[in-house]
Amino acid sequence: MELTSRLARKNLLNPTFASLWIIMFVVEFVKGSLIVAILPVYMGDVLKLSAFAIGLSFSLQYIGDNVFRSPAGWLIERIGFRTTITLGLCITLGAVSIIAFLHTMGFLVLGCALLGIGTAPLWPCVMMGISAVTEQSKNFGTAMGVIQISSLGGTGLGPVIINFFVDGSNSYRPVFWFLLGCIATIIVVSLVLPGKKPVHLSASAQAVNTAGSTQGHSLWEGGVLNNIRKTFRQVRDNLHVSPLLYPSLFLQSFAIGLLTPVITLFVRTELGFSPETYSIMLIIGGGITVIGLIPIGKLVDRFGTRWFLHIGFALSATSIGLFSMIRSTPMIWMLVILIGISYALILPTWDTMISHMLPKGEKGTVWGLFLTIQGSGMVAGPILSGKLWDLLGPPAPFVASSTAMVILFFLHIALERHESSLSR
Repeated sequence: MELTSRLARKNLLNPTFASLWIIMFVVEFVKGSLIVAILPVYMGDVLKLSAFAIGLSFSLQYIGDNVFRSPAGWLIERIGFRTTITLGLCITLGAVSIIAFLHTMGFLVLGCALLGIGTAPLWPCVMMGISAVTEQSKNFGTAMGVIQISSLGGTGLGPVIINFFVDGSNSYRPVFWFLLGCIATIIVVSLVLPGKKPVHLSASAQAVNTAGSTQGHSLWEGGVLNNIRKTFRQVRDNLHVSPLLYPSLFLQSFAIGLLTPVITLFVRTELGFSPETYSIMLIIGGGITVIGLIPIGKLVDRFGTRWFLHIGFALSATSIGLFSMIRSTPMIWMLVILIGISYALILPTWDTMISHMLPKGEKGTVWGLFLTIQGSGMVAGPILSGKLWDLLGPPAPFVASSTAMVILFFLHIALERHESSLSR
């Protein structure tokens, strides 16, 4: 009860934030189910498609999600918060329908691309919503921790739960109907989000409404191209951040992207762990991260971001680097725990730091731009990871990820000095 009352006082228990939490969880649940548990087997074993078709489909999903985040942020300012996210969810519903019912390679590739495009508005909308509802209470870190739980929880639970629906058979029709039902449900949920015109909105919803319609922007007013040019001028004139922020955004996700395609193979072949042991490892490491998100978010709101990111980057760089070299089982488990702690320190704190750098106008566009740059690391990381594994050996992607975190540690020090000089 005490936690609930505190959250209520902090304006997190409101329809806007709760709707965002549910939408984030279900979207990540659906994506995790498709990408991890369904599509590799469904496209390969059931539809007998080539590895090239599977790889192309996955690549287009990631590229669509990443490239369209900036336009999505721009659209929030023009057509409103609710319309943008509902439109994205409708595209997602169409994408899953194409994947489920049209079985040719061309349609499946198209479906995966549309899946990325449809989910692209999610993070810009969520960031705008959190920025707005926490503007008065100054608890962005706590809110970010709560949202990260929904994201990580959906991604992790999706593949686990969906396997009960598959049940060892090759019939995926019930699975697809279940996922389509999930998306249809959150489309209904999205309709309670604030739009451009406040009608009996709560204070938090009015804040999101204001954030999504800054300065009376309209998509068609003055022409779309003229609107885009005005946006670029406004962002250029009002966004005063260090140039070092842009490589920092890239490296933050690049370090994770380097490990994504090789971690399972490394644990199985180099460390000799069984699938069951690896699953326990993921549960422990991920569980520590999830448990730490809200407490760390609360501490960040109280004490600032500096030392949490300093410690997080240094701890992550050290533990990931050692993970590639050490073969002692007790030490490996200790490193898994340290990696979990390091990401609990980084995840809510990084986005809180970014939120402090946003200009007063065009917040949606800037969030979209930052998220696109950050997401590009998740596109580039897996591509380079395989090459490093083949050319330099299995430890190479881990050493590269550790090196990226070291560089990020020093870039963050420089960013802190730049922000301190601007505040004087």
